[in-house]
Amino acid sequence: MLYKIKRPNQSGFTIIETLIVLAIAGLIMLIVFLAVPALQRSARNTQRKNDVSAMASAIANYIDNNGGTLPTQIKEGNGSNIIMFGGPNCSGSATCNTEQAKLGYYTASSTGWSTSAGEIQIVSASTVQGITTPTVANTQQVDIVSGYTCNSSGTGLSSSGGGQRTMALVYWIETGGTPSEQCTEQ
Repeated sequence: MLYKIKRPNQSGFTIIETLIVLAIAGLIMLIVFLAVPALQRSARNTQRKNDVSAMASAIANYIDNNGGTLPTQIKEGNGSNIIMFGGPNCSGSATCNTEQAKLGYYTASSTGWSTSAGEIQIVSASTVQGITTPTVANTQQVDIVSGYTCNSSGTGLSSSGGGQRTMALVYWIETGGTPSEQCTEQ
């Protein structure tokens, strides 16, 4: 009779196999943790661009509906994150023509008519510090500058081509380092 050769029971993983699996899992987690902040930054930048586009559209509508007059005042509208654009006769209880834009990222925190509503402000051309740097870079702010247009690359202001019926909206996006200036015309 032949004796059966007993082999040791080989169930489970070796230490090498376990370490390889843990190294692969760690590498995947590292890639995810590096990608998430960039995706969040991209989402915030997209929302900023959408908000500025909505404001530019509301300003263009205001100009069209008010005989070419630029809005000079803004305030928080009725509802969550709505900004209203109005003219010089919007102070006090006077009625005036307005246009509004719904915001998703920026907030309009001003109940009365003024030149600024929280993060959004109308800046006259005389207060602009320089053609390419109207204010300190702040990703929470939008400067609406009358009488200016955007430069050809859309990254700053240009005084050429500007007129009494033009407004440029300057805002900043996150780049991972120093914020980058962006410009949109109405």
